[in-house]
Amino acid sequence: MSNGDLIQRDRLWHPPALTPDYKTSVARSPRHALLSLQSSDSELTGPTFGQGDIAEIDNDLILNYAKTGDPIGERIIVHGRVLDENARPVPNTLVEIWQANAGGRYRHKKDSYLAPIDPNFGGCGRTLTDDNGYYVFRTVKPGAYPWRNWVNNWRPAHIHFSVFGTAFAQRLITQMYFEGDPLIAKCPIVQSIPEQRAVDQLVAALDLNASLPLDSIAYKFDIVLRGRRSTFFENRPEGN
Repeated sequence: MSNGDLIQRDRLWHPPALTPDYKTSVARSPRHALLSLQSSDSELTGPTFGQGDIAEIDNDLILNYAKTGDPIGERIIVHGRVLDENARPVPNTLVEIWQANAGGRYRHKKDSYLAPIDPNFGGCGRTLTDDNGYYVFRTVKPGAYPWRNWVNNWRPAHIHFSVFGTAFAQRLITQMYFEGDPLIAKCPIVQSIPEQRAVDQLVAALDLNASLPLDSIAYKFDIVLRGRRSTFFENRPEGN
């Protein structure tokens, strides 16, 4: 995501591709040694998003799909910075999010969870970081939901993030959890991560200083691209 030399990824920091307690990793994990390939020019450069591609309320999930009123749920602000491996800000990069509604259901035709669809909540948003790498979203806190891993597994409340770099081929996909959620410690996906510090890096901290009184609670979530302490997605080293 930057033009300098890459800092080698610490493979002990990332979870192994095969983690049998996370059942779908069994079918989709590689069985042969991984190959390291040099990035091509087309992967390092290319078209980028500009301010003209982003609508004024694209980062406001309370308003950007509302038809007859506000969505149901706890109103929250999610904010933070996108940083490179040397803690420098990454400006003008596209950050996208998607999430379940307050009942734990996605607006997706294959989501069959019994929680109702919220007619005023689409669950998607996007924004560009500013010159300091800063981004902000307004949304509702997503609900937990069951998933078919073992008999009674529940996903903790989470928001999915996608971050583009200087080209479309450079993309980090990750997800953010919420401080204090007891389901984090019981999630097989989260528990595939070997380092507790790496798990902590996926948990957004409660930020009362950025909260809006009588309106919205805030959570702070910084995203680190590449390097030994990069933010990562489940058991796949995207963006590294």
